[in-house]
Amino acid sequence: MTPFSIAGMQLQVSGVRDNLPHLQARLDYLMFMFPWVQMVVFSELAAYGPSPAKAEPIPGPGERTFQEMAAKHKIWLINGSMLELVDGKRFNTMSVIDPTGKVIGRFRKLFPFLPFEVGVESGDSFFVFDVPDVGRFGVSICYDMWFPETSRTLAAMGAEVILHPSLTTTIDRDVELAIARATAATNQCFVVDINGVGDGGNGRSIIVGPAGDVLHQAGASEELIPLEINLERPRRYREVGLRGLGQPLKSFRDSKVDFGVYKKVGNTADYLATLGPLQKPERGSRAGLSNQQPPQP
Repeated sequence: MTPFSIAGMQLQVSGVRDNLPHLQARLDYLMFMFPWVQMVVFSELAAYGPSPAKAEPIPGPGERTFQEMAAKHKIWLINGSMLELVDGKRFNTMSVIDPTGKVIGRFRKLFPFLPFEVGVESGDSFFVFDVPDVGRFGVSICYDMWFPETSRTLAAMGAEVILHPSLTTTIDRDVELAIARATAATNQCFVVDINGVGDGGNGRSIIVGPAGDVLHQAGASEELIPLEINLERPRRYREVGLRGLGQPLKSFRDSKVDFGVYKKVGNTADYLATLGPLQKPERGSRAGLSNQQPPQP
């Protein structure tokens, strides 16, 4: 058995105020109650919310506060993400911090939630990291999980746990829960999907095992979610199959299929080009509510 304890922090997040004092206080309480926790995962944009006005350079004061939190409690810390300002451009950027307070890597969200998450640039690289004597972890942010290619890439890089902060306030949260379970099963890994509440989300954080089994699903209010996982589970399932059945990562590795859709050429590209621009529907637009009177018979 390779045990490792992770706590998700489903917290009340304001979209207009600095949330860092609240995050610090709740982390202090978590570690007082559950000192065995080794890693903490906050929700997407938990520090300041999604306001572009709160973007700051990274490294910067917000990230340093998270570093101090990690070092104080000697834990691995996933800060959810912050809006990073770089030469006038904004990225949705996560910091991964080790128990000494050192930032071991940063990840920029690959798929901003367009056409709603406007003004945020896309990242272009993946990030996995090793916890010594435990296992390999991969990271993604919210809408990234809607693209199965992202999770499959992390699994192909050896990730046994996918850490996935979210900021979902919308009516599609139930779909995300299904995606989280499917992601865990098809990649035979743990998925730790942590949403906020209030301006930071509608809750329902979920932690899923490598057989697609729900280890815990939170409600819609603040909740601290400390949970121990066993890293031998994904290794065993990848070796002998999920429930002794399918071994999808091996099949993917050995496949003779050339996935031409990823080259963005040919018949698939021709069809995708017909879908029109990526933009928010408006009243009177082709995709929105018509403001015209229906034709008379």
